[in-house]
Amino acid sequence: MTDLTEKTAIITGASRGIGASTARHFAELGANVVLAARSETAIKHLAQELCDNGLSALAVPCDVADATAVQHLIATATDTFGNLDMLVNNAGLIDPITTLADSDPAEWSKVIDVNVKGVYHGLRYALPIMRAQGAGTIINISSGAANSFLEGWSHYCASKAAVVRLTGIAHKENADAGVSVVGLSPGTVATDMMATIKASGINPVSQLSPGVHIPTEWVAQALAYLCGPNGKDFAGQDFSLKSNEGRSLLGLPPV
Repeated sequence: MTDLTEKTAIITGASRGIGASTARHFAELGANVVLAARSETAIKHLAQELCDNGLSALAVPCDVADATAVQHLIATATDTFGNLDMLVNNAGLIDPITTLADSDPAEWSKVIDVNVKGVYHGLRYALPIMRAQGAGTIINISSGAANSFLEGWSHYCASKAAVVRLTGIAHKENADAGVSVVGLSPGTVATDMMATIKASGINPVSQLSPGVHIPTEWVAQALAYLCGPNGKDFAGQDFSLKSNEGRSLLGLPPV
């Protein structure tokens, strides 16, 4: 199990789902966790829960689509804890699910602002700090959608393809400074997003049985693993939780 004692991790989209599970898991492993999300109430409640259990957590409201807000988030984390060791770019949207011909330009752009620009903003303001430290790990949540053509998901597929490319470029530009940038493709996860997908009735993913979706805790375990020494083996790549190889490294059941 990865030891994250005295390390500082920022987790975006931490109000629920993968982000909330990751915050709990990282805090239990000893990290100072900085919870970022637009929902101030939710992250404050979670931070209080963790602190009440003797763990280290800080809630910082943040819209990752806003560069200034992300800059403030990262500055607050480093000012409070003195270092920035890990950034999990998890925040993401998929609503509204609709065909290109019926899509609303403003809503389509909103998904790009969060899913692509949000990742860019995190990279932009975390990388200089990590480069100066000579160490750090950034994990971008990717998706099999990056390499798929799924009806109704033009915004999501396009955004996750962009995330894959950002991961590879960030790795190429920063590996020599000791910074590891990794992608994580978790597959389908039991979150509110999957409920939205199910309700849409569009494309084969909406037809999947809820029983095939993995728990958010598995994703949190994978993220912790990638923040450890073995994570560097996957730098610049997408680590997949849909593969038996990836699951076996974590001691998880096969596909």
